[in-house]
Amino acid sequence: MYKILEKTPLNPTVTKMVICAPRVAKKAQAGQFIILRTDSEGERIPLTIADYDAEKGTVTIIFQIVGATTEKLNHMCEGDCLSDFVGPLGRATHTEGLKKVAVVGGGVGCAIAYPVAKKLHEMGAEVHVIAGFRNRELVILEDEFRRASSKLVLMTDDGSAGKKGLVTEALKELIESGEEYEQVITIGPLPMMKFVALLTKEYGIKTIASMNPIMIDGTGMCGGCRLSVGGKTVFACVDGPEFDAHQIDFDEAIERSSMYAPFERKAHEDACNLFKKEVE
Repeated sequence: MYKILEKTPLNPTVTKMVICAPRVAKKAQAGQFIILRTDSEGERIPLTIADYDAEKGTVTIIFQIVGATTEKLNHMCEGDCLSDFVGPLGRATHTEGLKKVAVVGGGVGCAIAYPVAKKLHEMGAEVHVIAGFRNRELVILEDEFRRASSKLVLMTDDGSAGKKGLVTEALKELIESGEEYEQVITIGPLPMMKFVALLTKEYGIKTIASMNPIMIDGTGMCGGCRLSVGGKTVFACVDGPEFDAHQIDFDEAIERSSMYAPFERKAHEDACNLFKKEVE
C-alpha cells in the first residue's frame, strides 16, 4: 500500500499529493510517469511524476479532476493508502549536453514541465519557462518555476496574471528578440503543443512534445496510447512519452483524445453524485 503523506489543493480543479513510494522514487527521472489505482477494483490511470525524493522515498503527483477516478482520488486524505502505484514508466527526458532550452507548459501540463525544467536547471542549462493558464485562479507552480529557471514568462488568456495572450506569442517574441534555443520542450493541451510545433518549425528549432494519450496497461500491450509519429505507429507508454513534435500527427491525436470525452464526463458526474449522497 502507498500512503498519501501530503495533500495540497493547487487551484479549484488541480491537487498535489506526495506519496510514500521508495522503490519508485529510487529510480524516477524527469519526464517519466506512474500508473495508480485508488483501490483493488479501481481504474488504472497514468500520472506524470511531478517531483521525487530518493532519500525520503517520496513521489509527488499533480492531477486535474476530470473523471471518476481523479474525483475519487481527490476525496482521499492524508494517511489514506493507494492500492497500486507502478513505475517509473516511460523514457526519461533527454537533458544531457543541453545548454539553453525553452520549456513551454500549458495548464495542468505545467506539472509535467516543472520536473523537466528543474532537472535542466540543476544541470547548469539556461532555462526559459513559458507557462500559460486561462486565468490567475488556475496558475500553479509559479514559485517553483521561478526557482527552476533563468527566466519565467507567465501568460494568461485574460491577462489576470503575467501577460495577456498565448504561449506561442511569448515564444515568438523571445525568439525574435534574439534568444537562440537549442531545443524547445512543450507540454500541455494538444492544440497548444501543435501550434508550438508549427511555430518552432518555421525557425528550425528542434522541439520535443510530451504526449499523454489514452493509456491502460503502460507496457505497450493494449495499444490504447498509440500515436503516429513520422508516419509510423508508436506507443507513448514505452516509446515515449516524449517525441519529435515536428513529426507528430497532432490532428489524429486530438481526434482520438476526444473519443471517450462523453463517457468521462458521465462517469465524473456519477462519481460526484455518489460522493454527494455519501456526505448527505
